[in-house]
Order: sequence, then C-alpha cells, then structure tokens
Amino acid sequence: MARQSMREEIVEAALEQFHTHGFNAAGVKDITDAAGVPKGSFYNHFDSKEALAVVALQRYGAGRRLQDLADDGVEPLARLRAHFEFLRDEIVHREFTAGCLIGNFGTEIIDHSEVLRAAVRQSLQHWAALVAAALTEAQQARTVRAGLDPDTTARFILNAWEGTLIGARADRSADDFDAFFDIVFGTLLT
Repeated sequence: MARQSMREEIVEAALEQFHTHGFNAAGVKDITDAAGVPKGSFYNHFDSKEALAVVALQRYGAGRRLQDLADDGVEPLARLRAHFEFLRDEIVHREFTAGCLIGNFGTEIIDHSEVLRAAVRQSLQHWAALVAAALTEAQQARTVRAGLDPDTTARFILNAWEGTLIGARADRSADDFDAFFDIVFGTLLT
C-alpha cells in the first residue's frame, strides 16, 4: 500500500496537535513526531507553523459538516439544530477537552498573528453566512419571525456557541449545552 503524502500526514497531525494542545504548545517537532515524518520534511511543505495552522484550520472547518447547513432537503431549523448537536456530540465524545479550533485560535493567537486572525475571521464569516442562510430560509418558511435579522442572529448564535464551549469545558459538563439549545431553539428562534 502506498504511503500517504507527507504533507497530508503533517496536516492531520497538526490538526490534532493544535486542537489538543493549542497553537503555542504544539511545536513543529511535536507535529512531525506525531506524523511520523522527519522534521526537515515540514519545511518542504510549509513556510512556517502559521502557514500550517491556516491549512489545519481550513481542514478543521471542512470536518464540521458545514455543508449540512445548506441541505435544502431538511427543514432549516432542523438542520441548524442538527449541526450544533453534531458539534456538541464531538465535544462530549472528546470528554470536553478540545473545544472548537476556530474559537481556540481566536482566543489564543489572533492578537499575535495577522495571518491567523484573518483565517479565523474568514472561518467565522463563512460559518455565519451558512447559519444566516438557514435562518433566511426559516423566515421564508415562516418558522422564524420575519423581524429577526439573519446576519446579526447568526453572529450572535456563533458567539453564544463559543461561549457555551468555554463553560462546558470549564465544568466538564453538558449543562451549558442544554442552556444553549433551550435559549437558541426554545426562545430565540421560536
């Protein structure tokens, strides 16, 4: 069986290292050791750890099943709720230890790296646009009130989600998830 490209191995290892330990604590050697590749191969594929972090962040976003938010075969609020349930289940499965890489980078490194700040901003904008589109569809279906601004509400929901993750991780408990779902889907979007 052919060996996967070293670049892919490095990206996958970096994603796990960044998600588990954070940007600053994940050194290039840690990443290459986890990938099982020589440290020198890192620089054959990436100019810097920041450049790798941008690719890892993109890979992370691709794994969040964001495309499900645009699945017009599912009622908009049902797909929105299913999206956040999927994210919640991942956090619970990891025993509340990893959070969201977008939010993690957003709190750890964006004040020190313009490159990563731009990547986090782009990730959040893309995610918010998909949430807003689902909310717009829900308005058209009259399952969300017409006066709700989809763009502002999407940003609020994502901000609430990221705060929920902090609380859930601090408590090592799903209680904050319950509050998120109750308020967002039981109050805000009814």
